[in-house]
Amino acid sequence: MATSAAEAGARRRARRPESRLALVRRARKMNRILAETYPDAHCELNFDGPFQLLVATVLSAQTTDVRVNMVTPALFARYPTPEDMAAADPQELEKLIQSTGFFRSKAKNLIGLAIGLRDRFGGEVPRTLEELITLPGVGRKTANVVLGNAFGVPGITVDTHFGRLARRFGWTDETDPVKVEHEVAELIPRKEWTILSHRMIWHGRRICHARRPACGVCPLAALCPSFGEGPTDEEAARRLVRTGPFS
Repeated sequence: MATSAAEAGARRRARRPESRLALVRRARKMNRILAETYPDAHCELNFDGPFQLLVATVLSAQTTDVRVNMVTPALFARYPTPEDMAAADPQELEKLIQSTGFFRSKAKNLIGLAIGLRDRFGGEVPRTLEELITLPGVGRKTANVVLGNAFGVPGITVDTHFGRLARRFGWTDETDPVKVEHEVAELIPRKEWTILSHRMIWHGRRICHARRPACGVCPLAALCPSFGEGPTDEEAARRLVRTGPFS
């Protein structure tokens, strides 16, 4: 049985330290399995162009992609360009994004970043992380989402799912997102960074849940040192698998 193989693998890893080479090989094999499991993995925010993705990603903090996707059609119809959003009435903008939570600070950041795009970048979203993170409300995670999905610049997006899974997989012990990003970047080829982020997020939403991961049906079970944190029985685990929408 697959779970028996996983248990044996976990016992082997518990008995002896893992070399750096073994860790790299295991991480890359896990990435390949995730690629086979989620061939359609992609950014689940709806957007048309870099500006829309930047705004949607800022809005996605502390809420779900489903919620953001419900809000953005009306938002972008009202403010289609950075120039339009830069001139927005704060209260009107707040009302449009209220359901995403923290709407006052998000509205302030959106107007601020739109002003920054208008005044410092000619109304265009910059293509470097260093420039992006100078905009209000934009950190490394948001910048990497935009760079990877709008411009094709590889980047690792460390959200709560990614960080949790990277630690469960034994790829890192770090909790700081920037340190997680750097440690995982040393394990996985650069060209894979963006799509790895999507695969990890998809796996975290569907199988490797925070409280009760569906270990018994996980395709990574034989390679995961955390196997057994959730039900290992296939039938019990299958009941935990989610298919979305992720509200």
